[in-house]
Amino acid sequence: MNNNLKLGVDVVSAHNLLPKDGLGSSSAFVELYFDGQKFRTTIKEKDLNPVWNESFYFNISDHSNIHYLTLDVYVYNNVRATNTRSFLGKVSLTGTSFVPYSDAVVLHYPLEKRGIFSSVRGELGLKVYIIDGASIKSSTAAASVESLSSKDPNLTHVDNHTANGRVESRHTFHHLPNPNSRQHHHHSPAPEVHHHHIPNHIADEMKPEPPPPKLVRVYSEASSQPVDYALKETSPSLGGGRVVGGRVLHADKTASTYNLVERMHFLYVRVVKARDLPAMDVTGSLDPFVEVRIGNYRGITQHFDKRQNPEWNQVFAFSRERMQASVLEVVIKDKDLLIDDFVGIVRFDINEVPLRVPPDSPLAPQWYRLEDKKGERVKGELMLAVWIGTQADEAFSDAWHSDAATIVDSTPVTSISLRSKVYHSPRLWYVRVNVVEAQDLIPAEKNHFPDVYVKAQLANQVLKTKTCQARTLNALWNEDLLFVAAEPFEEPLILSVEDRVAPGKDEIIGRVILPLHAIQRRADDRIIHSRWFNLEKPVAVDIDQLKREKFASRLHLRVCLDGGYHVLDESTHYSSDLRPTAKQLWRPPVGILELGILNAVGLHPMKTREGRGTSDTYCVAKYGQKWVRTRTIVDNLSPKYNEQYTWEVFDPATVLTIGVFDNSQLGEKGSNGNKDLKIGKVRIRISTLEAGRVYTHSYPLLVLHPTGVKKMGELHLAIRFTCTSFANMLYQYSKPLLPKMHYARPFSVMQLDMLRHQAVNMVAARLARAEPPLRKEVVEYLSDVDSHLWSMRKSKANFFRLMSVFSGLFAVGKWFVDISMWKNPITTVLVQVLFLMLACLPELILPTIFLYMFLIGVWNYRYRPRYPPHMNTKISQAEAVHPDELDEEFDTFPTSKNSELVRMRYDRLRSVAGRIQTVIGDVATQGERFQALLSWRDPRATAIFVIFCLIAAMVLFVTPFQIIAALAGFYAMRHPRFRHRLPPVPINFFGRLPSRTDSML
Repeated sequence: MNNNLKLGVDVVSAHNLLPKDGLGSSSAFVELYFDGQKFRTTIKEKDLNPVWNESFYFNISDHSNIHYLTLDVYVYNNVRATNTRSFLGKVSLTGTSFVPYSDAVVLHYPLEKRGIFSSVRGELGLKVYIIDGASIKSSTAAASVESLSSKDPNLTHVDNHTANGRVESRHTFHHLPNPNSRQHHHHSPAPEVHHHHIPNHIADEMKPEPPPPKLVRVYSEASSQPVDYALKETSPSLGGGRVVGGRVLHADKTASTYNLVERMHFLYVRVVKARDLPAMDVTGSLDPFVEVRIGNYRGITQHFDKRQNPEWNQVFAFSRERMQASVLEVVIKDKDLLIDDFVGIVRFDINEVPLRVPPDSPLAPQWYRLEDKKGERVKGELMLAVWIGTQADEAFSDAWHSDAATIVDSTPVTSISLRSKVYHSPRLWYVRVNVVEAQDLIPAEKNHFPDVYVKAQLANQVLKTKTCQARTLNALWNEDLLFVAAEPFEEPLILSVEDRVAPGKDEIIGRVILPLHAIQRRADDRIIHSRWFNLEKPVAVDIDQLKREKFASRLHLRVCLDGGYHVLDESTHYSSDLRPTAKQLWRPPVGILELGILNAVGLHPMKTREGRGTSDTYCVAKYGQKWVRTRTIVDNLSPKYNEQYTWEVFDPATVLTIGVFDNSQLGEKGSNGNKDLKIGKVRIRISTLEAGRVYTHSYPLLVLHPTGVKKMGELHLAIRFTCTSFANMLYQYSKPLLPKMHYARPFSVMQLDMLRHQAVNMVAARLARAEPPLRKEVVEYLSDVDSHLWSMRKSKANFFRLMSVFSGLFAVGKWFVDISMWKNPITTVLVQVLFLMLACLPELILPTIFLYMFLIGVWNYRYRPRYPPHMNTKISQAEAVHPDELDEEFDTFPTSKNSELVRMRYDRLRSVAGRIQTVIGDVATQGERFQALLSWRDPRATAIFVIFCLIAAMVLFVTPFQIIAALAGFYAMRHPRFRHRLPPVPINFFGRLPSRTDSML
């Protein structure tokens, strides 16, 4: 770790400060406090909009504790007559928002009050970053530094320096959770394990437990679907203990990291290297490789050409269920064209293999003398380490696994693509290009006023401005063009000015090439300064002409990387991440999400092998920027994964998505052209999970095919959400769902659709370049790229959702009609008495309504849902869908119909109907959120609303109704000066409530 890192703070400027000197102005200065150190800027006399541009650098005493430190910035007015100061505002920043210098931008923070009676206004512009202190050159202090020795002995005096040039820090500070836990599965059921093959000192621990009763409760609501499609709660025995009703019974205190999956034992063999191997070829050398064998299973290392001292450093893991022999054999062979030559062997008795349980240190490898087949020593030694451990072993994730390898078309499958992996999607930015104007354009043809436009290209994204007729050889556009870019930036931004000399014929006047890493970044909507760029000819021209035309044509641009937005690369209904791109705007995490992918049962065969149906399945889970992939279980319709993963949760209004896929890349018939087939997926909304509870459910994998809905099997999961900051989580319910820039400078619907399409393609392209690749069809399926396309089935489903929402109003209307018709005289009389009482005492109306809602919410607590929502075929209108509607839903877009006229009309109808479908779905979503206020679907949101109802009932009970009505009316008609661009707290709270979109198939 670099111990010379410093915290840099650039105090840039302040805006619209409060006048405090009695003459309509203030003499402002800034004081900064961090980790016992204090700095002070110069005083700007009589200026409500002072500009400092001063830099300060704090020493960081403990780099590991930086996330818990706070930078406090105070703005004061200097009163020269009395040598005192008055408070103008403050800004407090936590260590979680500190970023490297390369990511830092100037942010304008609204000044906060020091106390309830403080009066402040205005903003303070700061740039805060982590920087390498060795690269900071000392110079004359740019601002005065106040010594604190006489004021506070606990504070340290620190000299400040100015940074010359741009310095990038190689250390990025983030508050990360524990290392990801990854646990794997068993393979298909193996013959019974005999205890004489297991070491005696662990035989009792490895004794198989009797399988617990798996099915506990089946959820199938009256308005939902058949029992076969319903969610099933299970009671498995996991590493932390038996789970019953969300609680862990008989907890094992030693299993802290891998407590959401079943504990499994493996025989690990680490093949390190060999030395002094004998010569086997006539050339006096050999091509060695190692074969590790136990029973019928074997693992093979790579071979080296002509090397007598090879190094492999490869780990092999054999499942406990696979150990059908008592002897482990490690054989060195010489690679040959026909038959591999035997070099030497090392044998181990399984009963002698030691047990290693983390956090024990790794087992040190040892040198072993090679023997021939008769047991006599031969030349050469092999360095090995052999032990028995669990999936908690750090070697587990990188090991070759016996239960993930089999024989496919007589070819051993040992590819790295079968292993579990963790992927991180690239950091996405919006690139905003404001094309202002062009000057001194030289037309492609003489005596011709150019009809010019600007074409901007970033990778495969191409956008054009409108055509402008440049009658004075100058053109004005003032248009915004938006792109998506991914770090690290590989492609430059190319802008070319083109002249339309004839229909279908364009000539390039000049172009500008801008590398993205040199473009200015911003995290808010501050103004970006424009620049003039000289247009360059795209091809070589005559030297004299080049001299005449050099710098003749210019293009006026504003270009920036907008980091204040969240780049939408998922369906907005199922987003797993809502943070802005700029890391300094991130808030601290509110919790930890743990996922245990246990097993799948009853999977449908996805391919045929040796005359029988089979599947080679793996799971992919996506949350935030982190994608995880389990290892592929080959040739098994009931695979056991037993892998555990962890994510940080920054917002409870997000969704975890898990998909199951069939690996189509195995065997001779597999090729890169084959797509991995989708088996089904599961969505879990974090806000529907109670903190600390372990959810163990078996989820049906439902997929819609052209022939109708099909259940492809069941996926068994264990999920736990742990809240690390309850106050921050409740605070999230008052914040907007998306970052501030989405409301300050919103995008149009068309722009969002286009940008989301580009973002998904960019993420898919980057993940497809990983090893093993995460294929494009997997990324698109988990990102719901086709959720916006027209479907008659979805439109009908959204309509019935809307009718279900309004059914409550219809029921109230029917009830009132029954009251009016005196169908039950006693009820009618009671209602009339209540109505008369409220008419005479109107101040009781609102308290009564809120009190009733409080009582209803408390009553519904008994019937709150005890499980996360899942796919519902009845809500999705997938049970009895018409074949013609399915043919339309699975038709290509554009349609594959023959008639051009029908194609045009059909596509237009689907496009328009898709918009209507979205509007109906949004209306239904709002109504379902009203229902979610008291349904305990989101337990924290309902608890907040129920407590609010109780407090509102009591406040309204003692407050005259006239005062409440007057305050409400004046608040609704308040002056625009007292309004904010961001939505109010009630709207933000309402927007975070869950709806039944999570149950949409």
